[in-house]
Amino acid sequence: MASLQDRMMRAAKLDANLYEEVEADQSAMGQAITVVVIASVAAGIGQIGHTGVSGIIGGTIAALIGWFIWALVTYLVGTKMLPEAQTSADLGELLRTIGFASSPGIIRVLGIIPGLYWLTALVGGVWMLVAMVIAVRQALDYNGTGRAIAVCVIGWLLQTLVMIILLGIFGLR
Repeated sequence: MASLQDRMMRAAKLDANLYEEVEADQSAMGQAITVVVIASVAAGIGQIGHTGVSGIIGGTIAALIGWFIWALVTYLVGTKMLPEAQTSADLGELLRTIGFASSPGIIRVLGIIPGLYWLTALVGGVWMLVAMVIAVRQALDYNGTGRAIAVCVIGWLLQTLVMIILLGIFGLR
C-alpha cells in the first residue's frame, strides 16, 4: 500500500492516476478519512483567529459529515442523473477519491498567520475544488471534465443545503 504522505502529495499535484489508484484500492478508506481530518484540523488551526480553538473540533466534525454528504450526493447525481455510458462507481469509490481531494486543504493552516486567513481559505478552496473535479471525473469514468464540473457544482449546492438544514436542526448556525 502506498504511503499516506505520498498519496496526499500526488493528490495535491492533481495526479489523475492517484485518483484512479485510490478509487480501486478498497483499503484506502482509512487513509481518505485521515486526509479529511488532517485538512479539517489544518483549516481549524488556520481560522483560530476567527473562531477560536473550538472551531477545530466543530470544523473537523462538520468536515467529516460534509465529506460524506458530498460524496453521497455526488454519487447519486453522477451515477443516476448524469452518467455516461461507461460510468460505473460505488459510494466507497467516491468517498475515497473525494477524501483525497481534500489534500490541498492543508494549505489553510497558513491562515493562522495574521493577514493570510482569507487568501489561504480562497487558494485552498479553489485548489480542493479542482482536485474534486479530477477525483469525480476519474471515479465516475467520465470522458471529459465538463460533466465532472456539473456534478461537483450540483453536489456542492445540495451538500450545502443539507448542511444548512442540519446545522439549523441542531441549532448550530
